Amino acid sequence: MAEAAPARRALDAAAGDAVSAPRERSVRVGGEALRVLELGEGAPLGVLPTFGGLARPTPFLERLAARRRVVLPSLPGFAGGGTGFRRLDDLADWVTATLDLLEASGLDGADLLGHGVGGMLAAEVAAFSRPTVRRLVLVAPLGLFDEREPVADVFARRASEIPALFSTKPAEYAASLACPKGEDEVEWQIGQVRAMEAAARLLWPTGDRGLAKRLHRISAKTLLLWGGEDRIVPASYAKRFADGLASEAEVRSIPGAGHRVDFDAPEEAAQAVLRFLAP
Repeated sequence: MAEAAPARRALDAAAGDAVSAPRERSVRVGGEALRVLELGEGAPLGVLPTFGGLARPTPFLERLAARRRVVLPSLPGFAGGGTGFRRLDDLADWVTATLDLLEASGLDGADLLGHGVGGMLAAEVAAFSRPTVRRLVLVAPLGLFDEREPVADVFARRASEIPALFSTKPAEYAASLACPKGEDEVEWQIGQVRAMEAAARLLWPTGDRGLAKRLHRISAKTLLLWGGEDRIVPASYAKRFADGLASEAEVRSIPGAGHRVDFDAPEEAAQAVLRFLAP
């Protein structure tokens, strides 16, 4: 659908808006404190990131925060997410924990963006609890599996293969995974391993937990956003998701970007999200 010129100009102007420093707080879920980062002001937009989570704000989040109050709660085991993930034994545990986390973060009934692993959980939440999600953005979500065109087995890859698997800018992406200045290198590496362990508890071996049988329950208007060069979740999966949804769905592919489309093309990805969410 063509966008009206005034709305387009407003979104483009937002790119230059100053974004306030991120704010950090914690919420308690399952008796454990989980970190919540916030950027920007306005209507809340929850973000559930892909493998590992996000340890700090990114250009993609800052671009979103020029128009929205971006709320980034830490999934159990992911960056800032503690060790409570070891008590999550099945899909029901993960969905319940995510619902509790969204509610504690003030995101019940808000717009929600989920990427990869976070996209799978966002879709499950939208299917199990329709009122929880107003509008839904799924960025290369996991949760479906076709053996003829399988999702990549991230857990079977060497560490040296990860940057090229996730991004079309592997050298830059590898640098982004380095321990931040001022952080303890050993603790940082432990956190990275813990995050992969958490994702494996949910996804291993194929990531198929029956989401295809629940997609018809998603009533939220949905944007499916993919990097055209995604090497983890093939771009063809966008049609599989769209065909399963009962809700209105928009599909957008960004050429030249990989699974971390938010890293490879932050401006294009943020503009696609903001235009979809624009009133």
